[in-house]
Amino acid sequence: MRTGKEDNITEILKLIAPGTPIRNGLENILRARTGGLLLITDNNEVLKEVVDGGFTINEDYSSSKLYELAKMDGAIILSGDFKKILYANAQLIPSYDISTSETGTRHRTAERTAKQTGELVISISQRRNIITIFKGNDRYVLEDTDAVLSKANQAIQTLEKYKKVFDSKLNILNEYEFNDIVTLQNVIEAIQRAEMVMRIVDEIQRQIYELGDDGRLVKMQLEELIGGMDKEETLIIKDYMAKGKKSPEKIMKKLEELDYEELNKTSVIAKILGYENFDNYDEVGVYTKGYRILSKVPRMPSNIVENLVDSFKSFQHILAADIKSLDDVDGIGEVRARTIKQSLKRMQEQFLFDNLI
Repeated sequence: MRTGKEDNITEILKLIAPGTPIRNGLENILRARTGGLLLITDNNEVLKEVVDGGFTINEDYSSSKLYELAKMDGAIILSGDFKKILYANAQLIPSYDISTSETGTRHRTAERTAKQTGELVISISQRRNIITIFKGNDRYVLEDTDAVLSKANQAIQTLEKYKKVFDSKLNILNEYEFNDIVTLQNVIEAIQRAEMVMRIVDEIQRQIYELGDDGRLVKMQLEELIGGMDKEETLIIKDYMAKGKKSPEKIMKKLEELDYEELNKTSVIAKILGYENFDNYDEVGVYTKGYRILSKVPRMPSNIVENLVDSFKSFQHILAADIKSLDDVDGIGEVRARTIKQSLKRMQEQFLFDNLI
């Protein structure tokens, strides 16, 4: 799975997922309907800046202690690793000049404190019975586990449909690469579909973090569906990015930053890959370097793939090369040369068969 999409909230969801000691404490407060306000920090300057009064606790954390202390009106201060309860019944006094969109006093204080300090603040509403987390300018409402699980299962079903479309685009690309008839349109469509799939994956991954122990089955389904698909997308980009574009990772980053409307524009993807604007991308022939197909050959280290591409410059030249020419490449040897020839032949037959079904 790619990790570049993770943000502050995603990291926090991992820390307070169901099954963790802190989540057990939060759930106890929620069920008791006492409400609560928690500031999580190790920064003494933050304590001096926004915390007033309260009782010094300095005790090891437990969910039962948190529940009991939440019966008091003030805020509870926890250490950054959630292992210590530092203060209880404290008053948080952030600047009133900081804007807030919240309505309840507890939530308004939480949002202002998070914005002012950049620290994690958790507000548990007594009346609405919800848990809201604030971190800097980010805000996230924790949903009921059953609701999150239902959304995750719906997202898995959507992912299956999008993955089938991507697989069909990939099957076409596989066959066309062997027959040397790939167009820029084929490449762009494969990248667009891959990116759409990975965006659904990012959404499900966040839901898995939020589900914690309850998300094991969803995680297994996701891993079975996706495998190494993010690597597949990277290798497509590496095969077809224009000369002078040295980093597939930077191109991936640019694709991740596109909104949905931009992602669907062929010209936008072409520009990111380093191509000029064309009237009809389906008439623009492009040539794979061979990284993706060669990575499917058994026991082929990435450095050997690099040596092959550097030596032959294109996949068609590798495909046409005899055993001796392959053997001459650094790190290949006759045995591996024969394996490459046999594997490529089998793949070509299989890809042709896949598109006939």
